[in-house]
Amino acid sequence: MTEDTPRRRAGRQLPTAEELRIWRGFVETTEALRSELAARLQKEASLSASDYPVLLALSEAPLRRMRSSDLAAGIGWERSRLSHHLRRMEQRGLIRREECATDSRGAEVVLTPDGATAFRGATVPHLRAIRELFVDALTPEQLAAAGGIAAALRARLDAPRGG
Repeated sequence: MTEDTPRRRAGRQLPTAEELRIWRGFVETTEALRSELAARLQKEASLSASDYPVLLALSEAPLRRMRSSDLAAGIGWERSRLSHHLRRMEQRGLIRREECATDSRGAEVVLTPDGATAFRGATVPHLRAIRELFVDALTPEQLAAAGGIAAALRARLDAPRGG
């Protein structure tokens, strides 16, 4: 059996030196890309990398509002992290929180007009940066492969874990 067999990969063996080199390159490059995108978002639109997914989710939501628990789940954040961040966004006038009309225990997060304006102003520069730093750096084949890799990783992360 060779090192590449599914049986070896399914086992709990440690990664090889080459696999660790690839992993480290992936992690370091991903972090450098995220850092550059965040710096540009802050410079060009005065929004943090944490503001953007919140504003995106709210801009796509019906009536530009979501229950905070649904927002947290939708962007993959812990509810406590979201709560702290929403407080800062509310202080800046980007969102407001209201009691939920259908459930007095819950709160809804509402995109304000200022938040919508900030999001619209950030979108084109942010998308241009994604094109420049990610899309244009890859050939069409590499881009397709990156999509396949992301899908495979997501499927593994989303798979039920056995005991």
